[in-house]
Amino acid sequence: MTEGLTIDCDDCKFQRTRACEDCIVTFICGREPDDAVVIDAAEARAVRLLAGAGLVPDLRHARRSS
Repeated sequence: MTEGLTIDCDDCKFQRTRACEDCIVTFICGREPDDAVVIDAAEARAVRLLAGAGLVPDLRHARRSS
């Protein structure tokens, strides 16, 4: 089983801030607010490579502390 990454905007401390405008989730998915995005490890590596090359924005998701 491949390890993945779940990005849920409800868990992100940057939700509803200017960081959302330049978030990789918004950029790639054009998703609806409150929709979680799940990517696998290979996809996460691809996103990091694309971001490192300046082709897409960095992932700005940061889980809120409880």
